[in-house]
Amino acid sequence: MSFMSFILNAVKDDRAYGEMLSAAQARLAGRDPMEIAARSAMPFDTVRGYFYWPSLGDTVRVDPRDWSVSGCLGNWHVLTVLHYLDMADGSPLAGRLINFGQQKDGLARGGDFDRRCEATLGKSLGVLMPEEAERRCLRLGGRLMPSNADLCAEFAYMPRYPVTLKLWFADDDLDGSARLFLDESCDRYLTIEDSVTVGTILMEELLKA
Repeated sequence: MSFMSFILNAVKDDRAYGEMLSAAQARLAGRDPMEIAARSAMPFDTVRGYFYWPSLGDTVRVDPRDWSVSGCLGNWHVLTVLHYLDMADGSPLAGRLINFGQQKDGLARGGDFDRRCEATLGKSLGVLMPEEAERRCLRLGGRLMPSNADLCAEFAYMPRYPVTLKLWFADDDLDGSARLFLDESCDRYLTIEDSVTVGTILMEELLKA
């Protein structure tokens, strides 16, 4: 790709993000923050007047006066936070894990992400020392969980949107393997497009040393 093509694509991406951000903020405009807090379980500081949540090692803050977001890892993190607040319907967690392809309308895009995730994370995380894999999970606010996997960590991306990593380390006979899972209630809070974005953000952060 030429430098000019890179610039043009960057401008196009920025424009697309700006349009999606404006649309997300417009859908939330005028809505009652306390009602949204009840549906999303996202804490609302009534004194300071903002939502807050520790998401992937950062504290996300959302100001309902203009629905601006700070403390996120990037533009797409911002969008998934706003979409979560918009879509949340108060459904409790089901307590059952599903992969991305098992989501509503997730067979194609979710299944593709499952395959990409297993190949990428298994190859990269599966060869790490267990202590290093744990460190990366803890850096992102992951909670280590008992599991049939060698390592299992749950990441509270949003209050009612946990993402679970199961990791099996490579040995002399088998390559490393890894999978990401969502709670079965996930489609009450984000679309399949947003869920893949969430999974991609987490995957990219886990790959960072």
